[in-house]
Amino acid sequence: MHYIITALGCKVNQYEAQAIETLLHPHGFTAAGEGDPVDLIVVNTCAVTAEGGRKSRQMIRKLREEHPQALCAVCGCWSQLSPEDAAAIGADVVHGSGSKQAFVDDILRALREHTPVTCVDNPFRRFDFEPLPAGAAYGRTRAMLKIQDGCNHRCTYCIVWKARGPERSVPVESVLEQVREAQEAGVPEVVLTGVNLGAYDGKSATDEHVEIDELLEAIMERTSIPHVRISSVEPMDISERLLKVMARYPQRIAPFLHLPVQSGSDRLLKEMNRHYNVAQYMDLIRYAKEKIPGVTFSSDIIVGFPGETEEDFAATLDLIREVGYMQLFTFIYSKRTGTKAAQLPDPT
Repeated sequence: MHYIITALGCKVNQYEAQAIETLLHPHGFTAAGEGDPVDLIVVNTCAVTAEGGRKSRQMIRKLREEHPQALCAVCGCWSQLSPEDAAAIGADVVHGSGSKQAFVDDILRALREHTPVTCVDNPFRRFDFEPLPAGAAYGRTRAMLKIQDGCNHRCTYCIVWKARGPERSVPVESVLEQVREAQEAGVPEVVLTGVNLGAYDGKSATDEHVEIDELLEAIMERTSIPHVRISSVEPMDISERLLKVMARYPQRIAPFLHLPVQSGSDRLLKEMNRHYNVAQYMDLIRYAKEKIPGVTFSSDIIVGFPGETEEDFAATLDLIREVGYMQLFTFIYSKRTGTKAAQLPDPT
């Protein structure tokens, strides 16, 4: 049987899509090639912005129209928040952001019994981390490895914490095992990902809690994977220890940090419930440049947050120029029902 799988949004979704592929293959599924009949469509949806939700709906409709004979299975943050909408536009199997093994099991059940399945759990009752195969399926040279899920920050513009639930992390030994598996499969690079990666707090074999810098050092010392990259980390979660570990292994840890700043205005950062100010952010940038030779940065910027003025926008442009980002991801503010920012006045 042939499948098409699409992931919208973040690297966590990319990882989960690769893990779903790995779970499907033992059941006789292979990726559809040019001209192959398609038996299964999988869409891992995004809800980080209103545009992410729109693109998720658009992708489901598009693939459904192109392959009307295929089973359409949908999971991810958007379907977690809007399962009825996902079913209404043609999804046969609807799951949220929860168990991917259960998602695959329900795909198999729907194919076998020819009946639709909707199963969306309560994300705030997730307390354990689901072990999944490393996202390094079938010839890829970079393995996504999700080591953390959920977020407790409650940024006022964000809906994702409602879709993902509380923070939880993979135990250290499990992370090391998956890194070694990727290494033995010939994958030269692993990318550590998470919904809030800097909140990693996995347990060690002695039941002690280990933070992201300690985990990164353990990977360096206890595996021989050639290259490790860390994905997005919130500025308030970056420690001096993490930067020193990165500096200690310049040949194996990518000298790159994605530090979402969102705005260069202290007033807006406070409204967004971001736990830093511009001066603290710039101190972090300068310290990273000092400690890690050749370090580069990328970031996220929100434009049009409620009440943003020309002065706020100019402050953001000043910050961008001062940092000198290698890459920027800019987003027009999305008003999301259920967020605190949706209640803010917007006189502009």
